[in-house]
Amino acid sequence: MKKLLDSALSSVIKRRTFIKWGTAAGSAAVVVGNALPLKAMATDSTQAKAAEDKVTWSACMVNCGSRCPLQVHTKDGVITHVESDNRGDDVYGDHQIRACLRGRSIKQRVYNPDRLKYPMKRVGKRGEGRFERISWDEALDTIARQLKYTIDTYGNDAIYYQYGSGTQGYKTDGPFASKRLLNMLGGFLPYYGNYSWGQIQRALPFTYGGGRPAAFGSFTSEIANAELLVMFGYNPAETRMSGGGEIYEHINSVNSKNVRTIIIDPRYTDTMLGKESEWIPIRPGTDAALVEAMAWVLINEKIVDEAFLEKFCVGYDEKTLPASAPKNGHYKAHILGQGADGIGKTPEWAAKITGIPAKKIIQLAREIGRAKPAYIIQGTGIQRQANGEQASRAICMLPILTGNIGLAGTNTGEMPGNYGFPVKTLPMGTNPIKTAIPFFKWTDAIHRHHEMTDKTDALQGGTSLKNPIKFIWQYAGNITVNQHSDINRTKEILSDESLCEFILVFENHMTPTARFADILLPDITTIENYEVASNGYASGSLGAVIPLVPAIAPMYECRSAYDICTGIAKRFGLEAQYTEGKTHEQWVAELYEQMRKEQPQVPTLADLRRDGPYKQLAPKHIRIALEGFRKDPVNNPLGTPSGKIEIYSEQLATIAAEWELPEGDVVTPLPQYVTTWESHLDPLTEKYPLQLIGFHTKGRVHSTYHNVAFLREAVTDAVWLNPADAQARGIKDGDMLKVWNDRGETWVPAKVSPRIMPGVAALAEGAWYAPGKDGVDRGGSFNVLTTQRSTPLSKGNPMHTNLVEIAKA
Repeated sequence: MKKLLDSALSSVIKRRTFIKWGTAAGSAAVVVGNALPLKAMATDSTQAKAAEDKVTWSACMVNCGSRCPLQVHTKDGVITHVESDNRGDDVYGDHQIRACLRGRSIKQRVYNPDRLKYPMKRVGKRGEGRFERISWDEALDTIARQLKYTIDTYGNDAIYYQYGSGTQGYKTDGPFASKRLLNMLGGFLPYYGNYSWGQIQRALPFTYGGGRPAAFGSFTSEIANAELLVMFGYNPAETRMSGGGEIYEHINSVNSKNVRTIIIDPRYTDTMLGKESEWIPIRPGTDAALVEAMAWVLINEKIVDEAFLEKFCVGYDEKTLPASAPKNGHYKAHILGQGADGIGKTPEWAAKITGIPAKKIIQLAREIGRAKPAYIIQGTGIQRQANGEQASRAICMLPILTGNIGLAGTNTGEMPGNYGFPVKTLPMGTNPIKTAIPFFKWTDAIHRHHEMTDKTDALQGGTSLKNPIKFIWQYAGNITVNQHSDINRTKEILSDESLCEFILVFENHMTPTARFADILLPDITTIENYEVASNGYASGSLGAVIPLVPAIAPMYECRSAYDICTGIAKRFGLEAQYTEGKTHEQWVAELYEQMRKEQPQVPTLADLRRDGPYKQLAPKHIRIALEGFRKDPVNNPLGTPSGKIEIYSEQLATIAAEWELPEGDVVTPLPQYVTTWESHLDPLTEKYPLQLIGFHTKGRVHSTYHNVAFLREAVTDAVWLNPADAQARGIKDGDMLKVWNDRGETWVPAKVSPRIMPGVAALAEGAWYAPGKDGVDRGGSFNVLTTQRSTPLSKGNPMHTNLVEIAKA
């Protein structure tokens, strides 16, 4: 067994020369022991008494949207190799749910040199990454003591459970186990929204209403029924890679009828690559201007669906404008230049903003207006702009104006819908703390909580914060440092221990966030845990129930969050209440049986674990967004105040009047283009002439899997630059570059390519922050360059609104 384990470990260590800071972090952890703890592992696996060539079902559970099943092959308790779903005939509709290169690399995550081995406490300055090994008893005593101190001194609302998505698929462990405990202790400061969809999920209910999965439209299977597919920044080939999910359904739908496909994006993405009919490059942050100019064409050439607009919508023209709105406050007047700004949104006007020729805008508008049906969709990179809420609402105007809603082959302009099988979750109880902050405002809540209100920072459930954040509970997330904006500013805030007094981190690896922990706990991986997972939110029409059974015994001294929380609960006298007398495995089994009572078609848990995932197609009646509303709007009203599609939102008019917005921020009742700070029109372009956007790379999921050397070799990190911009700077492909603005600097190789439009640079998000001694990042970390200034409405993350300059390093 030891020979097998040595082989598994050495195969990843040999490749590990690429992350200098990661190496330093590993060294820090080695304060507690420089040798790999083979003895401890041998003891664990001896207890397991594994049979030879055992195959166990598990899953990749990171935050890509899918939960791809994995077949983990082991011998003597050591992983030998990993396969994905290879059952059946793989017929589309009952196809295999195949994992991508990331899930298939999970062995390298499990046997990774960065793997945390023991509980540790910080011994240097916060963020230095200097730790020493402690016992589990000391770790849990310290955590319990600090929780009690925080609650007694400040109150439960000073404890912040922070966003984290490294084990997004858990239903009974991780976040659920953590929040169950915190609720029993009196609650914690919650957040709402998320870094992926915060702006679109906040904005679109004003148009289409709540009471449904807001920001999710028709399934991509409806593309097969469309005459035309128009994609605004939608890139499933790089963001939805699961073989069983959205991209597979997307490709099958397009190919089934050879649907004409137009893609609008600053970057020629992998979703295109010879599969699109037309690529229209557009300047970042200007999609709303393009839509307005197309609306100008549609209105002037009378291609809009007047009957649909009159029956189903509020605010298109004077006839449907609410009484509270100002004269000429409707959308038609705004587009034709009869509104408050007096500017006609002509193609010539938009051409100067978007970089798209007026002639092309006219052609595009006519094609969309005459296509019946047209499936119009947006990705979520667009809404991560400083005007993201406006852009997401504006794009939805195209299907609204053309009546392409609620019918076969149409979409509402939103992200696509997906089917997730309803798997039961661990009961979490109720959080007594009702005031919630936007997900992006946690650094503000550390240092300026006293200024934050519902009118300034979009607090929900209350009007102000009583206390600052003093205790951060971070489970399986790299948000605290790596994935939040403006890393240098975040470090500055976290380094002041008089502000946030305690940071607790559960992790598998020594990440940039883990280095800032006061107590650092080694979490088991999903390969070492029990669970029953759903197929996630990128599954297309194929839902699934996926079993996870430990393929290997927990490595080193790693424990699950459920076990850790049980230990903390014991120190508060709450162990019996927390566990209800059940182990984590027993909870998984009990919740599964509860699900089977409601879903008797699913197999027994024993059969599921033996035979692999259970698959089930989505009901047909949920696949077309707003189908019921289109058929019968009286009996199927939307969740808006009027029950109709609200082009003009009186709720947004109230917010615009009452909120205190920073200079330059705009909230409007109509969806419209807003010129933002750090756009291509900002005077700051004299200093920083390039717009920088981020994108998802195939080589990791956000920051997860970044420390797998195979993946760094397969998908190298580089900043994309157009040949014209490269030539102007004397840059060649592969040159090491420095990318900088007033917030920071990062070094990364050049990728010179016509696949990015001139004036725009693109860098994949998620690379681990790796500062040199001079404080300059050498890891290509995107968030060194992004800002903590939030978007106007959702107070979300405008991570794709950045001005930078680039030169040879």
